Amino acid sequence: MSSTNPIGRVVGTERKPNTPHEFHFWTGGDSSVGIGTLVKVCVEEPRPVTVYGIVVDGASYTDLETPLHDYIGLDGDPAGGFAAPTARPEIRLYTAAVLRHEPAEPLQPVPAGPVHLLSDGDVAVALRMDAYARPGGTAIPVGLYAAGGQESPIYLDADFLLGPEAAHLNITGVSGLATKTSAVLFLLASIFEHLPAEKGSVAALCFNVKGPDLLFLDQPAELSEADRAMYARLGVPAAPFRSVRYYAPYKPDGYNLNTLRTNPALAENVEPLVWGLEQILKFAEVLLTREDVDAKADALIEFIRERVVGRRWNDGTIVEHTVRTFQDLEAWFDDVLTTCEQNDWSSWKTHHVATIRKVRNRLLNLSTRAKGLVSNDAMSSDLPWGAFEDRTVYVIDVANVEPEAQDLIFARAITEARERLERNDLGVDHLIVFVDELNKYAPSDGLETYVRKMLLDVSERGRYLGLVLFSAQQFRSQVHKRVVGNAGTGMYGRMDMDELATPGYAVLSPATKSKLATLAKGELMVRHPHFAQPIFLRFPRPAVLAGRDGVRRFAPAHDLPFEDAVARQLRRLDPRISVNEVKDLIAGREEAEVLRALHATQQKRPAGVLAYFQSCLKKRVPRDVVPFMAERMRRVEVPEDPYA
Repeated sequence: MSSTNPIGRVVGTERKPNTPHEFHFWTGGDSSVGIGTLVKVCVEEPRPVTVYGIVVDGASYTDLETPLHDYIGLDGDPAGGFAAPTARPEIRLYTAAVLRHEPAEPLQPVPAGPVHLLSDGDVAVALRMDAYARPGGTAIPVGLYAAGGQESPIYLDADFLLGPEAAHLNITGVSGLATKTSAVLFLLASIFEHLPAEKGSVAALCFNVKGPDLLFLDQPAELSEADRAMYARLGVPAAPFRSVRYYAPYKPDGYNLNTLRTNPALAENVEPLVWGLEQILKFAEVLLTREDVDAKADALIEFIRERVVGRRWNDGTIVEHTVRTFQDLEAWFDDVLTTCEQNDWSSWKTHHVATIRKVRNRLLNLSTRAKGLVSNDAMSSDLPWGAFEDRTVYVIDVANVEPEAQDLIFARAITEARERLERNDLGVDHLIVFVDELNKYAPSDGLETYVRKMLLDVSERGRYLGLVLFSAQQFRSQVHKRVVGNAGTGMYGRMDMDELATPGYAVLSPATKSKLATLAKGELMVRHPHFAQPIFLRFPRPAVLAGRDGVRRFAPAHDLPFEDAVARQLRRLDPRISVNEVKDLIAGREEAEVLRALHATQQKRPAGVLAYFQSCLKKRVPRDVVPFMAERMRRVEVPEDPYA
């Protein structure tokens, strides 16, 4: 039995009977019960029963039969009630959805009895958190239930958040008011702090898709005393992430990083993201449309990927090739087409010459279409695949990158992570991938894209591998159903009424929808496999510097000329290097030569940065140059493939 005083009593009428899944109770007009309040019913006869529920609707009653009676009683004066000699009796009638029966069997309608508010222990039992919110358990604090004068911690089960039982998180709400990114950042901090060691290591891979949103996760924010009290109540340190690494592609100029995190005080923690032919050929379809690549062109691309790139090739060409860069690929194509011209062939190894020309043009244009991300030569700078560190956040800044290049970054990064987790070769046991603006990358309609197929695969198979998708969007109804449907945990911030009118929210009561439409910042509704009904909670502001505040405090640096930009990149590795030393070394050299040496130095990260950079500048890597009469070859008329 409860030790608190009852705040109401269960009542069943002919029109509103109580059932095993729903009951009704009345309270006085001055009660603290509201939509989302957790309550319990305790009876001893004919057998001890405790039923836990959450309020989902409410109504107010007086002894009036019609509104006209109230009008006559006050002589038509709305202010007359304040001076009335007798206060009119009023009760509140609430409807509660059942969360749990104790004992569970036999399952019967909720009996008439007193209704009580819940203590911390009752909240844990009502939400079935008692099974995992214990010392040595898998509880992850997500926020505070605050209603009825009570503040109780709410926990998610790590087995149902990161796997293997269930996995994935989806959060939805209107832009700017739903605090979607803030909720994810607090939850990441909570996971890093509370995930039990026996559950393995965990890291997060975040894509920054909007301005400076995620660019200052290693910088502290100014928190209010109320926020700090919530952090203490939930057992999460009120501090920024201890380990964060940033990556960004170059701008089209090839040497200034395409990110807003360029302030000299922070730039040393931003590494370039550059991929070459071997890294992106597998994902060529991301940059190529179906109009560009038909079935025959697709077959040739697959042939090149499997049998040409990265291997020695001398079958059906004039010279031997080792194709590792776009320059090598161009030489290989020129050799193949010259061979066809000299022998008057209309096809080469079942591939028509017209198809070969078409694929040549499309593939060699990839480095131009994603300039700054895709390197035309052997330069490559990547994430630390195989060496991901526990409790570390890896952020890839794609906010200012062209949409096609964004898709390529998403596709390759997540595919590489999945494949390495399959081989147990990532460095951590669990990888949380945070993707915002899911409406864009996995829409419910439109053409099937590589990125959408990849996100579907992660949502359906990722939990078996330890690959967990944390996603966010404004309109859940416009995201592919299989992506959001596979999310074991759902969070809902402030919602638009048009969105709440869609069929996906039909299970919510009108009062719950009304509350969702008016939620304040820092408040969420959470759905979790252990919770029989969605729960409203509050969470503290993230302890990291917000993007807009970060840009004001750490103003981005201006783009630099080539020599100064190279010097800045080298000074990131060794601040003792002077700008004049670098300028003297690279004076009179070609940009491509300097950039190759720069990337080699960034990859190696040697103890003597400047000496290693100088040694790379002195190297002359021989390349196969095939004089294939390219200009004459391009002028030769080749019969068109009738099936191209």
